[in-house]
Amino acid sequence: MIRTMKAERDVLISLLKLTQRGPVSRELVAKSTQATSEVVETVLEKFKQLSLFDEYGSILEASPRQRARMTTRALELGADLERVCRFLSWAEFEAITAQALEANGYRVINNFRFKHDEERREIDVLGLDEPLIICADCKHWKRGLRTATTSKIVEAQTERARALADALPRYLREIGIEAWKTATLLPMVISLLPGQHRLYNRVPVVSVLQLQDFIREVPLKLDLLHQIERKIGYPVGEIDKYL
Repeated sequence: MIRTMKAERDVLISLLKLTQRGPVSRELVAKSTQATSEVVETVLEKFKQLSLFDEYGSILEASPRQRARMTTRALELGADLERVCRFLSWAEFEAITAQALEANGYRVINNFRFKHDEERREIDVLGLDEPLIICADCKHWKRGLRTATTSKIVEAQTERARALADALPRYLREIGIEAWKTATLLPMVISLLPGQHRLYNRVPVVSVLQLQDFIREVPLKLDLLHQIERKIGYPVGEIDKYL
């Protein structure tokens, strides 16, 4: 069992490294691992069945979403987070965030752009599960976030979430929440590596390694989190409630 896990982990890391720049041959994947060619072929067939990559002849190709799934699986198998994250692009980091939200029942919108006070804004990932709207800022940094940096990032993300809350009446159909009665926006910061804080000014600062568990616990921890509440269809000035 342990040998199987190690072989799968090694093949995943090789796939992540080799598919960074595009398609790769099965032969090259086999040569880049310490496992025997027979073991590599068995593992690759398993991963093919799991749709972790597409295959054309003997050429393997992985989309950002597939590479995000590879990363998640490699971490589950005990791969070193810093090593794995070296092979991730920013888009793939966002994809991991989206997958974690979707796995917990959230509908996801990536790179949501909106206008507030004549200024263009963008939130990396929105996770929607009535009445919650998680507003995630993905920080693809190779080091954990320090206190001073965390403070600035949290403040900026909280301001973006507030701006979206104010602009929400204009975007109900675009976001797909026109039938909701209320919305509770939760600013969140997601980093590659664990930082010094799990909550900063009541805003979650979570590493991708902790993300699945944290999202699962969100409904139980709402009282601890910074919330921005809106009633759908009512004048914004009447129902502002920042906690």
